[in-house]
Amino acid sequence: MKIYAVGGAIRDTLMGLPVHDIDYVVVGSSVEEMIAQGYRPVGKDFPVFLHPETQAEYALARTERKTGKGYKGFLFYADPSVTLEQDLERRDLTINAMAQEVGADGKWIGPILDPYNGQEDLAARVFRHVSDAFAEDPLRLLRIARFAARFPEFMVAPKTMDALQAIVHSNELSALSAERIWQELARGFTASKPMRMFQVLLDADAASVLLPSKLVSNLAKEEYREQLIAYLHAADNRLEDRCAITLMHLSASEIRAWAECVKMPNDVRDFSEIFSELNLLVENTINARNRAYKPADVLTWFNRADVWRKPDRGYALLNLAKCIGLNVSTLISAMQNAQALNTTEVISSIPAQEQAKGERIRSAVDAARLLAITAALCTSST
Repeated sequence: MKIYAVGGAIRDTLMGLPVHDIDYVVVGSSVEEMIAQGYRPVGKDFPVFLHPETQAEYALARTERKTGKGYKGFLFYADPSVTLEQDLERRDLTINAMAQEVGADGKWIGPILDPYNGQEDLAARVFRHVSDAFAEDPLRLLRIARFAARFPEFMVAPKTMDALQAIVHSNELSALSAERIWQELARGFTASKPMRMFQVLLDADAASVLLPSKLVSNLAKEEYREQLIAYLHAADNRLEDRCAITLMHLSASEIRAWAECVKMPNDVRDFSEIFSELNLLVENTINARNRAYKPADVLTWFNRADVWRKPDRGYALLNLAKCIGLNVSTLISAMQNAQALNTTEVISSIPAQEQAKGERIRSAVDAARLLAITAALCTSST
């Protein structure tokens, strides 16, 4: 029985990156032996165990065979006879198919075991698939796209791109769950260069399957891609910010439709929708004859963004817009002015017999906020 650290931990160590999670593979052991040594079985689809002390996951070396559609359509075989090389062969990329033995004290010992030349591809900055079985798992397309966003200096090997296109043309992507698609896309959104993820999806013919159609059309334009790269670079890597910027030229209804398809979290979806409406407000103002914000339009957006109950989100939206160069300074002033209103005083100014009427209260508060917005916009323009 031998234990090896495998995959991303070896890759990141060689790249001088911090290692957060370590995958362990056990060669020459069995389910019975692992349990006898105190490991607790937790795997549903194949033998995975928790270490009795550290609770880290240890998987028995295994091979796999395609038996059905999608990334779950595999039959796994784990046996003491399965070698480390066989286990590494089923992995996606050569740079993720390296291993190093783990000693009894938990420290890595001996040389790096690299049967598929991962170190060469790491030095050459190339994503290269390990075997022809790569194209059998549709999830790998999204993983490569996400890796491209994390490691933007890497290029996809030509034959690996052929394998990605084969995944798309086989319609295997339809077998992926919406939740899994979003999980991979979200990690790509928050990586260092999200545009590299989009570029891989475009090159693999997968963008039209996984992304909103209008976004795909926009991404085909070089000018749009350059602007998006600049915007993404200017913003923080918060998921909400990155999604909002990417989707800012889509309508709220288009964002809502795609969000439902990929099971985007509601808070991220709402942030993106409201930001797209803010962008539309800014564009309409730029195109207006006097290029001045209309107080009524500003109030409508404030109400849409619910800046009254969620002021932090309102500021986050406006600060993001300001960060990418949109002219929203006057809107920030207007929001501050409107939020400073004492709504209790506004309500008390309503005739007593009407103070119990919700519609009357809303009308009075909106009127007061409109005046505060108008005053702030006038002050800012002088």
